Amino acid sequence: MQLHRVLWVVAALVVGASVPVSVLPQGAAGKTGAPRVEKGGVDATGPYDVVPNWMKPAHEGWILYAVEVFAESPDRVFVASTGESPVPPPSAGGRGGGTAVGGGLFNQNIPGGRANGYLVVYDRQGNPVEEWSQWYGQFSVPHKITMDPYDPEKHIWFVDRGSQQIFKFSHDGKQLVMTLGEKGVAGDDERHFGAPTDIAFLPDGTFFVSDGYQNARVVKFDKTGKFLKSWGTKGTGPGQFNLVHCIAVDDQRRLYVADRTNHRVQVFDENGKFLDEWPNIPTPFHLMITQDQSLWLTDGGTSRLAKYNLRGELQTYWGTVGTGAGDMNNPHAFSVDSEGSLYIANGSNHRVEKYTPKPNADRSRLVGQPFAARASARVR
Repeated sequence: MQLHRVLWVVAALVVGASVPVSVLPQGAAGKTGAPRVEKGGVDATGPYDVVPNWMKPAHEGWILYAVEVFAESPDRVFVASTGESPVPPPSAGGRGGGTAVGGGLFNQNIPGGRANGYLVVYDRQGNPVEEWSQWYGQFSVPHKITMDPYDPEKHIWFVDRGSQQIFKFSHDGKQLVMTLGEKGVAGDDERHFGAPTDIAFLPDGTFFVSDGYQNARVVKFDKTGKFLKSWGTKGTGPGQFNLVHCIAVDDQRRLYVADRTNHRVQVFDENGKFLDEWPNIPTPFHLMITQDQSLWLTDGGTSRLAKYNLRGELQTYWGTVGTGAGDMNNPHAFSVDSEGSLYIANGSNHRVEKYTPKPNADRSRLVGQPFAARASARVR
């Protein structure tokens, strides 16, 4: 019994020594101006306060399934949905304030649910102010909305894994400028995708597509949409993938790829040379490189937001699973606006929640601004 107790003490010391101090959920105590360390709790929303019931129904009496969010600005927050269903009564579970409805990304278990690709834009109060209904029928299972940060015309890019296509729209959504892929036709050649998931850009207009749920590759295009190359096969080895879910680029033009079902992040140069692997990440969903060259990700296996340095070392994390206000449940995507507010699309809670930094929050635990090279405009 005594030996058993000694072994537990040694194990605790080893674990404690191997975890960076900054991983501790609360800020350091005893320093002048340091964030206040609270007693109890589970650090569910980390350095943020949640804005209760931020996302209002786009259609009265209905709730969107909310799988993607992109904050172009505090008053133009894009939300994509795979469908909607009747608004249920408030959840009795969780920590309060929840409107979770269950049933997975498509709400197949909710009577009266309807599947469709929706795109709605919200203002800072969570009111719907735009709906791109003119393009309904083009979308099927939306997976990503974003902008090329180096594009002065601010085109909106939309990755739809259901239709096997990627769309480039004018900033106001009135014009479809480019379409990649053939509607409803999967493939792994230069003109087709296999359920694409994400897109990332270089300053010269080159872009990369993670492809995806059916294929197991990354595809590289020039700024006109011309195919340049692809890499990756199905498997578990270096440079192989099993559900390529997200992609991000750092200031050295290295690519970070969420290899979701292989429970890791892989790192490549811009031509597909394997550089590194970050293992033991249960379900990496969404990746973001911030201006300070940190990588933040949401993890579906732990329902939390985690920060890594670019050597793959865990720096901090926060979040908890549940249906109450601020809880996560399948945190499929996140975005940060120019004021530092954070938005998380919780796929299985069927909502986007808005989080604002707490007063005197430990800034190292706040998600920073998304990275863009210092160039003010694209090299033409």
